[in-house]
Amino acid sequence: MSELKTPFMKRGTAIFLRVVIVLIGSGAVAFMLWEPHVEGRNAQATLFDIYFKDPFLAYAYLASTPFFVALYQAFTLLGHIEKNKASPLNSARALRTIKYCALALTGLIAAPVAYLFIARPGDDIAGGVAMGLFLIIVSGVVAAAAAVIERRLRAAGDRGRL
Repeated sequence: MSELKTPFMKRGTAIFLRVVIVLIGSGAVAFMLWEPHVEGRNAQATLFDIYFKDPFLAYAYLASTPFFVALYQAFTLLGHIEKNKASPLNSARALRTIKYCALALTGLIAAPVAYLFIARPGDDIAGGVAMGLFLIIVSGVVAAAAAVIERRLRAAGDRGRL
């Protein structure tokens, strides 16, 4: 496997992007831990009631796994780029993982949105559905971008081996 010969990202840019990824991950964890406490029905609930009696919260925590896997893959990929040790095939493999994580996240977000439409027809679901649709669109854009870049890196890797 050939390494990329020309650095296409400056070291400072890679470090900045890695810091951004850490901040996104930390913000997501902080939001996931803080939000259940201020939710309307949990305002007066105990910690046990919030974390162990809410199946939707457990689903949200489990469904966030692909998000954090994708962040880890992006962080690792930027580390290889920073050290100028990113091969096209390894980078394509990381992007493929990010693509699959984004697609999984799309499905894992679409399921609760569909549940809101089917099981809660009389409730006010506009806010939840709007957030869900926004996250579905963002996940789809990430999956599409990762697929395009992965395809280009695979083509570059195939040309490099000939």
